[in-house]
Amino acid sequence: MQTITDHRHGGGRALTLAFLAAVIEGFDLQAAGVAVPKLAPAFGLTPQQIGLFFSSATFGLIFGALAGGRIADAWGRRTGLVIALVAFGVFSIATAYTASFEQLLVMRFLTGVGLGGALPNLVNIAAESTDAANRGKAVSIMYAGIPLGGAIASGVSMLGLHGGDWHMIFLVGGILPLILVPFVHFLLPPLAVVKAQVKSASGALSQVFAPGTLATTLALWLSFFLGLLVVYLLLNWMPQLLVSRGLERSEASTVQILFNIGGVLGSLVGGRMLDRARPVGPVALCFAAAAAALLMLATLPANLALMLVGGALVGGAILCVQAILYGIAPQCYPFEIRGTGVGTAVAIGRLGSIAGPLLAGALVAAGFTPSGVMVSLVPITLAAGLTTVVLLIRRRAAARPA
Repeated sequence: MQTITDHRHGGGRALTLAFLAAVIEGFDLQAAGVAVPKLAPAFGLTPQQIGLFFSSATFGLIFGALAGGRIADAWGRRTGLVIALVAFGVFSIATAYTASFEQLLVMRFLTGVGLGGALPNLVNIAAESTDAANRGKAVSIMYAGIPLGGAIASGVSMLGLHGGDWHMIFLVGGILPLILVPFVHFLLPPLAVVKAQVKSASGALSQVFAPGTLATTLALWLSFFLGLLVVYLLLNWMPQLLVSRGLERSEASTVQILFNIGGVLGSLVGGRMLDRARPVGPVALCFAAAAAALLMLATLPANLALMLVGGALVGGAILCVQAILYGIAPQCYPFEIRGTGVGTAVAIGRLGSIAGPLLAGALVAAGFTPSGVMVSLVPITLAAGLTTVVLLIRRRAAARPA
């Protein structure tokens, strides 16, 4: 295996390109939610069909993450990112020209495949753009682009910048990644050039599940599953919680934007905590803070100013711990299977993103109030923190000289 890394000349450029791609990814992830108020009446969609429309992209994300991780190892991170950007760009544009509900589902699923394929490549590009001591910070800077893109999409919706035209959301979401493709292809430096020793997907997966890495893989998967469960339950249910407390829909949308902006700042904090010489204590505190923020949001009175602050704090705390997980993932595997390892973890996380809204629906059906649903996330968040701390302790023990 041959590896070439030049952080001095290429690292900053690689991280900038990864950040821009993450902003576009965040915008596209929120595009469906922004478009659906106008799209649903245009197609005459029922609530069940709207749910299928949202779910189609999520299932695409799972397949995309698995494929994107493998492509990162087999063909390189740059090639993997270019393919993903082209995929979700083309299929997002195609979504704007659909004429039936069935076409809408297929195009959104394929857009999700592209979006899912981008993330393992982005995580690895960011991690490999710097030295080992700053990998957490680099990944967190990249990851901060996703909530920033989400905030931009929410702002476009709230301010009506798309002119009330749902087609425009998907067209812009498709054109942006295609514009970025030549910059990624020609400007992304060869931070890591590898002659792969692992020639097949089954060979890479066998290393991910090898006796020496199995416990690490399972702990990482559990942390990702629980973490994404919390994030997507919040994204789906926080507006309802706020409205049930007496806020107007427009006010709830403003809080959602603050949630994303808080997430940008929280992501950056998470990366710095992970890069500490002794990260276990700071990381544990981050998860405890996330649990405390959820309790606070569940009990705040119906006051817009307090809710704005609460939304920002919850977004900051929850996405802080997500950035920590994305920062840990590439550090768990050697270079030649890192893409596959990160891709499988991201895919398992996407299963959590499906489970979160389903769990919320089941709790509400069982008689839970929206506040009760928020409180139920506290033990889940703490469990994710526990598995993450175990993961850090295992890594620290493995790094000690025998």
